[in-house]
Amino acid sequence: MDLEENIINCKKCERLIKYRNSRSIPSRYSSWTYWNRPVPGYGDINGRLLIIGLAPAFSGGNRTGRIFTGDKSSDFLISSLYEAGFTNIPISENKDDGLIYYNMYITLALKCAPPDNVPLKEELENCSPFFRQEINGMSNLKAILVLGKIAFDSFISYLDNADIKHGKFKFGNKTFYELGDKRLYCSYHPSPRNVNTGILKKADFTDFLKEIKKYIEQ
Repeated sequence: MDLEENIINCKKCERLIKYRNSRSIPSRYSSWTYWNRPVPGYGDINGRLLIIGLAPAFSGGNRTGRIFTGDKSSDFLISSLYEAGFTNIPISENKDDGLIYYNMYITLALKCAPPDNVPLKEELENCSPFFRQEINGMSNLKAILVLGKIAFDSFISYLDNADIKHGKFKFGNKTFYELGDKRLYCSYHPSPRNVNTGILKKADFTDFLKEIKKYIEQ
């Protein structure tokens, strides 16, 4: 099996399987047959930008079967990526909407929806081999954008596992670090909590994406 099939068929984390199979489906999605499986990355594996999120939302990626699709975080992220020139359309509603990512690939530190969006350490460790394979498969990688502290920590763990030397990087919104011939960018996660409270502003985030696009196209 290829990597995507291995991710989709993974059954390592009993807690996550039980959670997604036992949770009730919101009434507004009563007509949906939920994906309810691990959600692989999506986009151009030959692209220069890698975006790393936390995990699929129960009624987002876990429902639709595609990363950052069908929830509020997706609305914010994809519309921002569109404004920065990374997608062909400003929406990500379902797997058949025709969304294309330009010069980038997007994945998750954890491929399954966790309770309260909080993964356990061992669940992240179970997912890390998939995570490493995705990153290693990006032969043209020039920039990495982590969305939130858990995505940041997961990428730092990847560097340590690969014995890639790095500085004492600290997570901070709109920060970046040089990493040899690559650059690591950090942003708050586009969760409704961060967006609705104004911690993450649309204009600032879009400008940050435009800076990243300029860097990878140099």
